[in-house]
Amino acid sequence: MSEATAKKPSRRKLLIYAPLAVAGVAGLGFWAMLRGLQDGSFDPRGVPSALIGRHPPQFTLPGLDSSGLPPLASNDLRSFDRPIIVNFWASWCVPCIIEHPQLMALQRQGVPILGVNYKDRPADAQTFLTRHGNPFLRLGIDVPGRVAIDWGVYGVPESYLLDREGVIRWRWAGPITPEVLSQDIAPLLRRWGA
Repeated sequence: MSEATAKKPSRRKLLIYAPLAVAGVAGLGFWAMLRGLQDGSFDPRGVPSALIGRHPPQFTLPGLDSSGLPPLASNDLRSFDRPIIVNFWASWCVPCIIEHPQLMALQRQGVPILGVNYKDRPADAQTFLTRHGNPFLRLGIDVPGRVAIDWGVYGVPESYLLDREGVIRWRWAGPITPEVLSQDIAPLLRRWGA
C-alpha cells in the first residue's frame, strides 16, 4: 500500500459516515426549531410565499355546477374595486369547518371571497356549502390540484388577500380564526382599501 493510499479515506468509510453526518445536521435543525418554539422566535406558519407582491399565476377552473356560482379564472381576481380573499378549501378538511364562520362573517361585511375547492368531489363540496353556508362569489374546482401547486399552497385551508390590482399582499396557511380575522385580516383590509 502506498503512502498516498493510506492517507486517503476509503470510500467505504465515507459511505458509513455520510448518513451519520446527515442525521447530525437534521438533529441540529430540529433542535434549533424546538428552541425557537420555546422562545417564540419560530413560527411554523411563517413560511413565506414567493407570490407576495406579485400577481398570481394564470389559471382557469371549472365551476361547481350545483352551486350556481360562476367558475373562477385569474382574470376574475382583478374585477373588484376592493381587496379580495382567495380561499383554498375542501369538504374533507376539518380546519376548513373551523374557519368557515369567519369566512361567512367576512362575506356579511361585503368582502369578496373567491373559493378554490381543492381535490374534492363535487357532491361533497356542495353538501359542505349547503350545511355550512356559501361565502363565495365565485368558486372554482381544482380536482387535480394544479392551481394550488402553482400558488404554492401547502395544504387546506389556505387564504390569500389580494389588493385592488390583483396583487397578492398576504397569505395565511391554516384556518382563519377569530383572532386572525381581527388581528391580521381587518387591518389589512383597511390598509388596502376595503
